[in-house]
Amino acid sequence: MPVLDDVQAMYNADTKGMLKALWELPEQCARAWELGMAADVSPMDDLRQVVVTGLGGSAIGGDLLRVYAAQRLDVPVVVNRDYVLPEFVGPHTLVFAVSYSGNTEETLSAYAQAREKGASLVVLTTGGKLGEMARNDGVPVITVPGGIAPRSATGYLFIPTLAVLYRMGLLPDLSHEVAECVSLLQSMREELKPEVPRDSNQAKMLAASFHNRIPVIWGSSGTTEVVAQRWKGQINENAKAPACWNVFPELNHNELVGFEFPGELLRRLYVVILRDPRDHPRVQKRFAITREIMEGAVAGVVEIMARGSGALARMYSLVYIGDYASVYLAMLYGVDPGPVRVIDTLKARLAEE
Repeated sequence: MPVLDDVQAMYNADTKGMLKALWELPEQCARAWELGMAADVSPMDDLRQVVVTGLGGSAIGGDLLRVYAAQRLDVPVVVNRDYVLPEFVGPHTLVFAVSYSGNTEETLSAYAQAREKGASLVVLTTGGKLGEMARNDGVPVITVPGGIAPRSATGYLFIPTLAVLYRMGLLPDLSHEVAECVSLLQSMREELKPEVPRDSNQAKMLAASFHNRIPVIWGSSGTTEVVAQRWKGQINENAKAPACWNVFPELNHNELVGFEFPGELLRRLYVVILRDPRDHPRVQKRFAITREIMEGAVAGVVEIMARGSGALARMYSLVYIGDYASVYLAMLYGVDPGPVRVIDTLKARLAEE
C-alpha cells in the first residue's frame, strides 16, 4: 500500500489539516489545562452530580471525564446527548455545556434548560450563540481556540473540565498527569507521523488491517471503554467507513455469541482489543479466552496496550493511535479525512424546517 508512504500526497489530500491537528495535540492538551485553570469558577455547596451536555466531538470529552472521574470523584458524571436534560438536574448540579462551534442546537436547548433548572453552568466553546448567551447570562466561559474540527479538539473539550473540578476542590491537582500526558504524546507522534514508514508505524499497520474490512473495537469498562467509542467515531468521520465498538465484560454476555454466522461477513471483520494495565484481573482473563474463540472466525485480532503511568496518559496514548489510524485509513480509501459532508447536509436540511 504505497499510498501510506507517499508523505506529500497524504498532506495534499488532507485539506482540513487533520494531520497537523494530530501533531499539535500534545500542545493542545497543555494549553487546555491552562485555560481551565484560568476559568472564573467558585466551589459549589452540596454538589450532587456533574452533567456534560454536548454532541459528537464535543461530547466525547464528557465521556473521557466520566471514565476518568469514576474512581476519583465522589459524585456521578453523566453525559447528555440530547435537547433535554435529565429530570434530576437542578441547583445541586454542575453542568458543562460543550459545543466547539457554539451553535449546536441540542446543546443550546440543554443550556437553556440548565438555566431554568437553576444548575451551575460552565461553558466550553469557541464562541457562537452559546458563547454569546453565556456571557450575557454571566456564566463562566472557557473560550478555546478555533480553526480545527471538533473531533480534533478533545484536549480543549476535556482537559479544562479537570482543571475546573480541581479549582472547585473536587479533584486533586492533576498538573503532573497533564505534563506526563503531553510528554508521552510528544514522543508518540515521532512514531506515528506520516514520515515514519508503514512497517515501523503502528497506526499505518492498523489502517492497512482495517482496509476493506469492518473494524470492531473492544474496550473494558472503567478503563478503555470510551477510547473504543472514540476509535469507532473517528473511523466513521475520518475514513467515512463503518466500525463497531463494545466493552468487556458485557460483550461476553451477548456480542460474542454472534460470531458464528454469516461466515463470509465475519471474515471481513478485524478486531482490536484495547488494554490497560489496570483492567480488572478477571477481565484480563476474558481477553485471552475471547481472543482464542474469535481468531478462527474473523480476519484478525490484535491487542494494543496503553502506555504511561497516569490514567490521563494511558487514555490518550490509545486515543492517539486510533486517531492516526483513522486518518491513514481515509488515505487508503482515497478520501479527504476532514470534510463531513453528510453531517453538513443533515444540518442544512434541519435548518430548512
